[in-house]
Amino acid sequence: MLVRILYASRAVGPQTTTVTASILSAAQVHNRKHRITGVLCQGEGLYLQVLEGERSTVNRLYAQILSDLRHKDVEMLQLEEISQRRYPDWSMALVNLSEHDPMVRLKHPEFDPFSASGAIMMEFVDELIMSGRPIVLPAA
Repeated sequence: MLVRILYASRAVGPQTTTVTASILSAAQVHNRKHRITGVLCQGEGLYLQVLEGERSTVNRLYAQILSDLRHKDVEMLQLEEISQRRYPDWSMALVNLSEHDPMVRLKHPEFDPFSASGAIMMEFVDELIMSGRPIVLPAA
């Protein structure tokens, strides 16, 4: 059974390119091996991540994410059974949340991922992807 989860968390330290590269590199290797797909949105001290795959595999990865010391306040926003993947070709894509985007600067009430519905946050991720901002790393 395939599932998709969306979670939000807060970064513990600065979201540097070194930290981001480390996260993406590890995610690419792990996710390809375990047939997990998804996208990571980060910026302004926040992470939003969508993970897709077999339920038991995604659950194991989510349990690891909960204990990852690079972030805190991990909160699952949405969990759903799916019949097909949204991101079938992405072991992990990256979307940078622009500090200039008024939604990201929390000037838009629907952006607060910890109080918005999972459906609204999933729409936000979709809008970011459709705007042409995802970065898909080449295969390792």
